[in-house]
Amino acid sequence: MKNILKRLADRKSLSELEMKEAMDHILENDVTDSEIAAIMMSLVIKGETVEEIAGIAKAIQEKSHKFNKKIPNVLDNCGTGGDGSKSFNISTTSTFVIAGAGIPVAKHGNRSITSRTGSADVLEHIGMNLNLSPERIEEILEDIGIAFLFAPNVHPRIKKIMKVRNDLRIPTTFNLIGPLTNPVRLESQVLGIYRRDMTAIFAEVLKTLGRKRAIVLNGAGYMDEASLQGDNHLAILENGTITEKILHPNDVGLPTYTNDAIRGGDSKDNAEILLKVLKGEKGAFRDTVLLNAGIGIFTGGKARTIQQGVKIAEEVIDSGVALEKLELLIKLSQSSQQGVI
Repeated sequence: MKNILKRLADRKSLSELEMKEAMDHILENDVTDSEIAAIMMSLVIKGETVEEIAGIAKAIQEKSHKFNKKIPNVLDNCGTGGDGSKSFNISTTSTFVIAGAGIPVAKHGNRSITSRTGSADVLEHIGMNLNLSPERIEEILEDIGIAFLFAPNVHPRIKKIMKVRNDLRIPTTFNLIGPLTNPVRLESQVLGIYRRDMTAIFAEVLKTLGRKRAIVLNGAGYMDEASLQGDNHLAILENGTITEKILHPNDVGLPTYTNDAIRGGDSKDNAEILLKVLKGEKGAFRDTVLLNAGIGIFTGGKARTIQQGVKIAEEVIDSGVALEKLELLIKLSQSSQQGVI
């Protein structure tokens, strides 16, 4: 660890293997809080490379609870948080629409860390049992095409990292790493990030992690979700190639709203918004979900274009299938006492 710290202090980048080995020591509790903080800050000062970010993600994945079933075409849809927008839970709501379109979704999420309400807070308020075993999560995913992975349960060794991250109170690589660490074998992914300068870098990381198709996006107003306020910046990974694209809501037949129009509240408020959207209520919340779900449906291969994905998302909501996915997930989680961690 001393040599790793010295190299980082000299602003020299680590290989993927070196970074992974350093993370292995951290996850085995072989290092001090001060050493973890030094690594975090050194990466910020130097600037993180694709290899370093991938090394961190792979180490966390390997030390997570194991998911062994090879369920085809699984997608994750989540953001890094940290955009300060105070929006409702957009990716969480969109997840049920994507699943309703026939794409298996392993939604990876947590309680609120940088935002007021996390995906776990909202789903728990509606009735979701968060404490399921990996085996039960896989069964539910295989059965109904959607499951929720509560990050602290599937990553039991990251508590020390989270403590140091919170103590630092300065955004580091570890504020961004969550969406990269889903332990389910994903084929595709939509990843929202509040740092526009890192969309292409994170697309490269997803390529390294084995995604066949992915979109990393930064929304108008620097949101970690696609926004109806204006231009959204996308890095699209497809067939091993990354292309960058700007997407305006008008490009896919949607109106514009300011980001203030999609502000949420506490878990009760955001749960109510989620349910209203899935029950078909129209307005800025729904249109925002249509945009984000449309991107997810395109990424998952069920639409030829994002605009077609938006149309499919509209049909899925209006048919009641998205709401049915939510109700099934809640019901199966509650009946899974034998599968509780």
